[in-house]
Amino acid sequence: MQMENFAPIMFGGLVLTMLIGFPVAFSLAFLGLACGLFAISMDWFPVSFMSNLPLNIFGILSNDLLLAIPFFTFMGAILEKCGLAEDMLDSMGQLFGTVRGGLGYSVIIVGFILGAITGTVAGQVIAMALISLPVMIRYGYNMRYATGVLAASGTITQLVPPSLVLVVMADQLGRSVGDMYKGAWGPSMLQVAIFALYTFALGLIKPEHVPGIPKEARTADGFHLWMKCLRGIIPSAFLIFAVLGSMGGLPGINTAIATPTEAGAMGCVGALVLAAMHKRLDKDLIWEAMHSTMRLTAMVVFILIGSRVFSMVFQGVDGAKWVEHLLTGLPGGQVGFLVVVNIFIFFLAFFLDFFEIAFIILPMLGPVADKMGIDMVWFGVLLCVNMQTSFMHPPFGFALFYLRGIADTLFKEGRIEKPVKSNDIYMGAIPWVIMQLVLVVIVIFVPETVTMFLDKEEKVDLDKVVIEMPTEQEAPEAELKLEGTKPSGESAAEEQKRMEDLFKK
Repeated sequence: MQMENFAPIMFGGLVLTMLIGFPVAFSLAFLGLACGLFAISMDWFPVSFMSNLPLNIFGILSNDLLLAIPFFTFMGAILEKCGLAEDMLDSMGQLFGTVRGGLGYSVIIVGFILGAITGTVAGQVIAMALISLPVMIRYGYNMRYATGVLAASGTITQLVPPSLVLVVMADQLGRSVGDMYKGAWGPSMLQVAIFALYTFALGLIKPEHVPGIPKEARTADGFHLWMKCLRGIIPSAFLIFAVLGSMGGLPGINTAIATPTEAGAMGCVGALVLAAMHKRLDKDLIWEAMHSTMRLTAMVVFILIGSRVFSMVFQGVDGAKWVEHLLTGLPGGQVGFLVVVNIFIFFLAFFLDFFEIAFIILPMLGPVADKMGIDMVWFGVLLCVNMQTSFMHPPFGFALFYLRGIADTLFKEGRIEKPVKSNDIYMGAIPWVIMQLVLVVIVIFVPETVTMFLDKEEKVDLDKVVIEMPTEQEAPEAELKLEGTKPSGESAAEEQKRMEDLFKK
């Protein structure tokens, strides 16, 4: 067997291992070690090559940037479990509910805000479904629209800063987290606008699907209602702006005064203060937040270690060259490459989690994209927009699983009159998946949606660079002006004049 034929075999083994369903971290580590031993037996690289593995693992464990993951996770868990989502949904629902499609608008807006605060899809979908689904059903909202908007609004959290996916993207692509956050603001706001536009269009075409609730259903009105909304939004927004602004993750802020890890630690303290302000900070809340943070962080680190074992061996057998030759020869240049990559990621997201895709697939695609001149922030945000669809894929989307479980719980508790059919959940998700894919297309063909908030880099055209050197006449001029001497051109003219005067005499 030739070494150039082994890279596609390794990749095929990777896909097959993923489909088996064994834990990804251990599958990757086993596959990488087995392929490494086989490569050594074939003399494709020496035994000393595998000695780099402990150094690689130590590099992962000593990476300060990855400390931002547990900090942001803990911050989101505290804010999620202190009842912030319930307060926002209740006040927003009463504020916009009387408008046609008002409950849908409130779910979309609160999903965007909570995406910046909590950063967890599961908690967001569960919290919003527990509150909003019974209200939507009670006032006659179409079941497919209600389930679709709840699931889609929960997935916004993968794109809205400070998303954990963007932190991982920044680490894998070698760009700052602040730049990644700046690049994500445009697509995230555009996605909210697309969701809201769909709700508005549905209200015009089929108003019976998104009716407004009667004003008498409000428990507050006027000034008191607005103050209730602001009390729920302003403290949390201040915390998020402080965290993102300190690390240069907001548009217009080009200077970072804190690292992502330091900003995450500050966010944890702020989240504890907000929970105390709501009088919901207790031992159980902190323990639950620490437990969920520990589980997520351990999962991320183990997946990263397993993927590093696989990628090191894959690089050793020239897998990077195989991927580069495979993708650079595609028609259409950058656009063709991005289209094929996004189609590949879209179908891969049926089976893999977004962390698995970021750690396993991104190291293969990133160097190729960089060689093709694609901006790494644009590339990372584009893949993040695509990977959020992994939560909405019928029938494998995790957001749909969460929604399925919550709907059954609500029916058993008697909060909804009839059970929610799985067909309504899956069919209701399709329009929102299509809208997410529309956003992918927009970001591909309009990169300014990502780059408009980034610092503009001054590009130097090497073909137009002119180097000016002093001429031979100019060079000695300064040296001749010593001890009262005059430039050679001037002394020659005076000498000629004296000779003419002598001849006249």
